[in-house]
Amino acid sequence: MPGENLTRDEARERAALLSVDGYEVSLDLRSAVGDGDEEPRTFRSVTTIRFRCAEPGASSFADLVAPSVTAVSLNGRDLDAGAVFDGSRILLEDLAADNELVVDAQCAYSRTGEGMHRFVDPEDGEVYLYTQYEPADARRVFANFEQPDLTAPFRFEVRAPQGWTVWSNGAGELTDGVWRFAETKPISTYITCVTAGPYHYVTDSYSRTFADGTTLRIPLGALCRKGLAPYFDSDDVFLVTKQGLDFFHDHFDYPYPFGKYDQAFVPEYNLGAMENPGLVTFREEYIFRGKVTQASYEARANVILHEMAHMWFGDLVTMVWWDDLWLKESFADFMGTFANVGATRFTDAWITFANRRKAWAYRADQLPSTHPITADIRDLQDAKLNFDGITYAKGASVLKQLVAYVGQDAFLEGARRYFKRNAYGNTRLGDLLSVLEETSGRDMAAWARSWLQTAGVNSLTPQVLLDEQGRVAELAVLQDAAESHPELRPHRVAIGLYRRTADGALERYARAEADVDGPRTVVAELAGAQAPELVLVNDDDLTYCKIRFDDTSLQTLRAHLGDLTDPLARALCWSALWNLTRDALLPARDFVDLVLRFAGRESDIGVLQMLHAWADSALVNYVAPQWRETGGRLLSDGALAELRSAEPGSEHQLAWARFFATAASAPADLQLLKDLLEGTEEIEGLVVDQELRWAFLEPLAAHGVADEKVLAAELARDDTASGKRHQVRCLAARPSAAVKAQAWAQVVESDALSNALVEATIAGFAQPSRRDLLAPYTQKYFAVIDRVWSERSIQIGMDVVRGLFPALQDSQETLDAADAWLSAHEKAAPALRRLVLEARDDLARALRGQACDAAADA
Repeated sequence: MPGENLTRDEARERAALLSVDGYEVSLDLRSAVGDGDEEPRTFRSVTTIRFRCAEPGASSFADLVAPSVTAVSLNGRDLDAGAVFDGSRILLEDLAADNELVVDAQCAYSRTGEGMHRFVDPEDGEVYLYTQYEPADARRVFANFEQPDLTAPFRFEVRAPQGWTVWSNGAGELTDGVWRFAETKPISTYITCVTAGPYHYVTDSYSRTFADGTTLRIPLGALCRKGLAPYFDSDDVFLVTKQGLDFFHDHFDYPYPFGKYDQAFVPEYNLGAMENPGLVTFREEYIFRGKVTQASYEARANVILHEMAHMWFGDLVTMVWWDDLWLKESFADFMGTFANVGATRFTDAWITFANRRKAWAYRADQLPSTHPITADIRDLQDAKLNFDGITYAKGASVLKQLVAYVGQDAFLEGARRYFKRNAYGNTRLGDLLSVLEETSGRDMAAWARSWLQTAGVNSLTPQVLLDEQGRVAELAVLQDAAESHPELRPHRVAIGLYRRTADGALERYARAEADVDGPRTVVAELAGAQAPELVLVNDDDLTYCKIRFDDTSLQTLRAHLGDLTDPLARALCWSALWNLTRDALLPARDFVDLVLRFAGRESDIGVLQMLHAWADSALVNYVAPQWRETGGRLLSDGALAELRSAEPGSEHQLAWARFFATAASAPADLQLLKDLLEGTEEIEGLVVDQELRWAFLEPLAAHGVADEKVLAAELARDDTASGKRHQVRCLAARPSAAVKAQAWAQVVESDALSNALVEATIAGFAQPSRRDLLAPYTQKYFAVIDRVWSERSIQIGMDVVRGLFPALQDSQETLDAADAWLSAHEKAAPALRRLVLEARDDLARALRGQACDAAADA
């Protein structure tokens, strides 16, 4: 029988054959605590599945990934577990019209964040459990039919250690030592959930009275580890939750259908969050142990609202197969920002979307692995890798374009009809397009062909012709596309014209909306306008494109970018300049210079932090190697000057402090960081809290100033799960060949580390300040990745293949080594090849950028 990697064809055949009426799942988690000498540590899982078969006498299979199966019975007939279970599937032969399958198994606790994850808190020894399944890891916890279109109601019961609390999708209660949970609505396996342990739990409630006089009451809960309770600002979590529930009830006209609404912040989580109905899980890093900027609170609110939007887009209505993953993720990504702006204090969230979220999309859409938003997902490995910048950020960007194309009212009315027609059902692209055609009167098939069914990003460039009086005779927008993805698309755009005022401010004085279609579109409305100093072809960020500039506009930005008064326009220009840098059309040192001259005037803290990340990336990846030392000194000097001049205690001061730590390499800079840690130096208003201490310690470790003894002392000061992750990263960052060899062995040759510590070790290992120490690992990397992929879980495999790719050995020789591996491994797992291809493409892009930057020095 085939292995774990379920294919689309297999799922389609099974869905045509089977219909599932219900699950009863009984888990005994008492084995989570106490001494456990055997590996893997396991728990008992007993599952009863009632299902129908359209062809009595046919055969099929159930999914289960477990160390062992104790017993299997089908329709009261005991089966030979050793004969029917192969480690990932249970063979089911001679099915009846109505069937009952009972599976008694020993399932394994996870240390990779997949399935039933078990975490031991180093601070107090407490054990915490939670599940994470998407796309297909529920089968690591209970036997099931693991595909999104075989939905069913679920009943869970859980036995847990004394003193624990257990949560699941439905409301639960403890009776006779067993937690029993209310039956769910029909849902997919991947959004079921169990969380258990001595979690800190806070409650609230939400109510909503509708026009017909009925009142909806939703119990609210929020939980985290006890060690994080002092930092847990649950009041703000509940505030955003209630604002979101109000907003979505206003716009969706479909009451929240899943009863309670718990939100669990859990340790060692691989994702941002997961939309399990009634029990949403989040990474616990959204509980802030130290001072953070408003950008962090905005990001958390966005994630809360993104997951809440999934209650309708994804949970109430679910895609048939992972090809249409965008039907939930693109919508949730769009709705997260839409609701943030419309319901919370984060009214400038579209700026963050334009600057940060779209950067993810632009990168993904230019990789060799780019794909249409409606992707071709052949199997589960494909599905795992398609939780990417295309499915999320490009999809959301395209929906923003769709709102501009059909109008917000038609878009939301389409959503309302979609929910009502397809509640508790499974859908494909055509189901959504049909309701949008009804509500908008537009030809959605043509729009979908251009935007959803083709890959690649277009570039839009202004072309300005002036008349003899110096006014605009003609303004046109030129559209082009990469040779590999030549599709030109219809874009609804705003074109803004900007000039400096008498006091030097760069402001918009004319704006026109136009439908750009084809290679050249004339915007007649702007003829006769004063000559612009800057033309912004996607003003207000209505469409998804790379913005280009004419020569006059680019010169204006080089001299006056900081004078742009509109924060969204400024963010769009920064994003466009970064795309020019990545595309080797602007020397990276010029981008660094723009950051040094204008970032200090940036009012939007999220944009500022993005600029810091881009400037660091420019230095590490895109400047000519011979200019790195100069560029690094300029960035550290500039960051320190901004740190000292920032308003004391402000979030801008904090952002510059963190960036200074990233850029610091000179002895004097490292000494300042050391003095700030020890309290012998102070910068007015800067509180060096525990999180900032670790941020300062990493560069000190990477440059050999903070040794193992210093890091051990810091862990003693912060002996927590968070502190351990920081210490592990700093230990791996130390500039020693022996340290690098140990870190490599811990990640590649052993599976003893949890997912979070694998991630921390990899982050510390790859330090750009000592590329020489990483040189021996290029050939080692290509020698081991095939084995790592086959032996480790897909999550750990992805972390290793991405994180240890020798990107810092930026030479043609490394590129050749990647090409040689790809040539020799044409039959390797497609998902593995995709990861290597993507990393190879990033390296080739970096080398092109370095060549462009070197030419600027010629």
